[in-house]
Amino acid sequence: MIVLDEQLLGRDIEKQIARWYQGAVCFITDLRPNTVIKDDAIPRLLQQENEPTFVTINESDFWRKATINDQFCMVCFALPDSRAREIPQRLRQLFDHHLFDTKRKRMGKMIRVAEKEVSYYSVDDMTVRTVE
Repeated sequence: MIVLDEQLLGRDIEKQIARWYQGAVCFITDLRPNTVIKDDAIPRLLQQENEPTFVTINESDFWRKATINDQFCMVCFALPDSRAREIPQRLRQLFDHHLFDTKRKRMGKMIRVAEKEVSYYSVDDMTVRTVE
């Protein structure tokens, strides 16, 4: 399951991802409808799902700040809002990388996708590593 941050609503990103991703694609607001979901509540919501990958363009509020655990993955895109349309393609490229190509490999990781590099840390090792 891929869970998109509400900031990505209204851009058809979910439809583009659903073209290549075999699992469910939804928005964080679908997990708790008709309520305001604060950033600090997102990890708790994700824990209630089956190994979701949360995708956000709000990198500054999640990278090195959000609590992670081995039940979910978070992918933060360090891109300006005007480039959000690049997320489906970049996410697919990320999922093709040998470090992140299965759900099992992604769980427990916080991943940051920037213009020219991908960095990550995990619940087991908070050292930030850059992907080659």
